Formats: sequence, C-alpha cells, structure tokens
Amino acid sequence: MGAAGRDFHNFNVVFRNNPRYRVIVFTAAQIPNIAGRTYPASLAGRAYPDGIPIHPEEELEALIEKHGIEEVVFAYSDVSHEAVMHRASRVVACGADFRLLGTETTMLKSRRPVVSVCAVRTGAGKSPATRTIAAWLKDEGLRVVVVRHPMPYGDLAAQAVQRFAATDDLRRADCTIEEMEEYEPHLGQGTVVYAGVDYERILRAAEEEADVILWDGGNNDTPFFQPDLEIVLVDPSRAGHAQTYFPGEVNLRRADVVVLTKLDTASPEQAEAARRAVREANPDAVVIESVMPVSAEQPELIRGKRVLVIEDGPTLTHGGLRDGAGALAAGQCGAKELVDPRPFAVGSIAQTFERYPHIGRVLPAMGYGREQMRELEQTIDRVACDAVMIATPVDLRHVLRIRQPVCRVTYEFRERGTPSLRGIVRDVVLKAARRNG
Repeated sequence: MGAAGRDFHNFNVVFRNNPRYRVIVFTAAQIPNIAGRTYPASLAGRAYPDGIPIHPEEELEALIEKHGIEEVVFAYSDVSHEAVMHRASRVVACGADFRLLGTETTMLKSRRPVVSVCAVRTGAGKSPATRTIAAWLKDEGLRVVVVRHPMPYGDLAAQAVQRFAATDDLRRADCTIEEMEEYEPHLGQGTVVYAGVDYERILRAAEEEADVILWDGGNNDTPFFQPDLEIVLVDPSRAGHAQTYFPGEVNLRRADVVVLTKLDTASPEQAEAARRAVREANPDAVVIESVMPVSAEQPELIRGKRVLVIEDGPTLTHGGLRDGAGALAAGQCGAKELVDPRPFAVGSIAQTFERYPHIGRVLPAMGYGREQMRELEQTIDRVACDAVMIATPVDLRHVLRIRQPVCRVTYEFRERGTPSLRGIVRDVVLKAARRNG
C-alpha cells in the first residue's frame, strides 16, 4: 500500500528478487494519476517480466480476495495513527496479515557521511532548513549532494535515477510543479540534486561526486539512507501531531536533533506544547530553536488590494494546514481581502477543495501533471482579484501564464539561540568523514 515513493523503495530493498515473496499488486493513495500504471519490469526484477500493476487503494478488499493475498505492507507517510489502524483493520478483517517495515530493514548504508532532514508533519520547513544546511557544509569546503525523497510521477523506468544540476534539467525531465518546488531552490544555490525510484543506484551515483550526502525528506517519512546525523523538524502550530501521525512519531523518537520551527509565528503555548512533546518522546535529543521569516518582493502590489494567495500544495492537503506563508505575508503587507478561490476552481482543483475542506481562503499549488497544471492556470485566470501572491518554493511564473500582477513570497530558515545546529552539523560530518576515510 503506497503513494509512489516509500512503497517502491520498500519493494526494491526487501522484496525484489526475494524468492520468499511474490508481490501481486501495489495500491495507490494521496497522489493523483498513479493508479492504473504498472511498476515496470526493468525496475521490478527478473521475477516480474510483466511488471506489477498499481490499483487504487479503494480496491484493497477486492484485491485481497481475488488474489488470495496473505500479507499487506503499509508503505506511505503523513497519515494519522487512527488512519493507519483503519487500514490495518480492513486488511485483518479480510484474513491477511498487516505489516510495517522497520527503519533498519529499509535504510541503505552509504560510504559517505549522511545528514538527514525529516519532520513530524509535512510543511514543517524541511526545504529551507535543508538549503541552509547545504550552504553551511559548502562553507566548510565540502562537496554537497542533495538526495530528495522520491516523486516519480512520470515514466518510472526513465526516472529510475535522476540527476539535476541546472534548471534546464528540470525542463528536459518534464518535471511537475511538486518536483520543481523541491529541486529548483537547490539548483539556484548550485547544489546537485538526485531523485528517482531506485535509491541503491541513486546513492552509489551520488557518492561519486559528494563528500557529504544531504537527505531531503518528503512528507514525514523516515530516511532511505542510514544517517550519521538525524535532524527532525517539529512545527509548534501542530505540536499535538508529534505523537499522533505516522511515521512522524518514528522520526521524533529516532532524532539526534529536534528543530522547533516557525517560532516567530507560534504562540508561547504552542511552543511549550512542542517542547513538552519532544521531552516525552525523546528526552535525549538536542533541541534547537528556529524562525522562518517571510518576505514579499513587491509589498506595494498587495497593500489595500484584493489578493489571491497561492500556497504549497502538499502543506495544505495531506499536511493539514489551513493556510501558510502566503496568507501570513498578505496580512503583513496590508492586503484588503483574501479572495476565496473555491468559486473559480475547475477540474481536479475543485476536487481538491472537496477532498480537503479544511483549506482556508487560499489556493493550493497542485500540479502533479500537465493536465492539473493547466487546470491550476485556468483557476488562477478565473479569479477576480487585484494581485496574486505566490508563496510556493518555485516561482510559478516560470511554468504558468498568470495575467494578474504577481508578488512573490519567500521564507528562509534561521536558527535562534543556543545550542547551534550549524556547529552540531559541522562536528558530526567532519568526524564521520574522518572515520570513513
């Protein structure tokens, strides 16, 4: 059971070419346009000459009955503990076993030092934190390569190992908005990014050009590589989720360092709740405080205006936030009104609002394929507003036609006080580099 990422990785490292198992089917959730495809034979291995079909998760019970499934492996992230157990109950009620694979079973060992940046929930600030850490490591004279959690939304065989060194690489790979949001900011800093499907091959390729590998996690999943330093981010605005979401709680309990993010916008009560959650789950972790200030390129476009705010998609959808940095920046810039995009939404964008009714008066930047990107563009064009605020990691003006005046919102990671995350990262990486020769 997966969402085109963790499931493929778990298959590759545990089940591929394993004579004890016969994998019948993948099921797909969370991400549109994954079901109906096939995990290709070139990735599935010699035991699967026709590949492995991918079906919607809604067909779970029917698939268990049809194929006499004996074991179901749950393999995706950012779901509540309750949701995991509902799925377990569906499986067990059908007579099959329900299984979760452990971290040691699924982590690959690198011959380079590995620093991982993961989180308790989607939208905690992993991307800006990872970019900042990459800059710190480069200041030490180290060659840094980022390996990103998978987002293989296209041709899986062609995406087995992807290397991005320039923005032209993104165009050649026909990347979606979700992919560009994660890759483009790294490329802007001159950092090579690897991603794809087969992470054993990805790791070995990255090792050839890196002194240190920086794992840039997705959702709240655990790392695919064994880290020398495990950094986990906690967003105080969702402190109650620290021990109620899977596998975010796993990350929290494993962390060497826990970073409390966005303390510049959290209330004192939220900050203390986050500290308490960390103490209860992992009292030995080093706790770092940080802020994530937002800034607007042209605030004069927003002051006193009716504004459409576009936020990072996954942060709002399965991340569970009502709004994000864009809504915050709009308030700071004196916007007259946030225009509700719901009446103007078309196609899958309208379906997203129906599926995630908690979303506020903002537009999630959904773009998991060309058709959805066109629908996002149409939705923006239909909104009657004076200006558009883009608060996504990628500048949507590069991939969409937007007729309204645009104000770009950016946000950066800054640690606050002591102890110093930068010092911890430096010491661990240099020690690991010496140990690994």
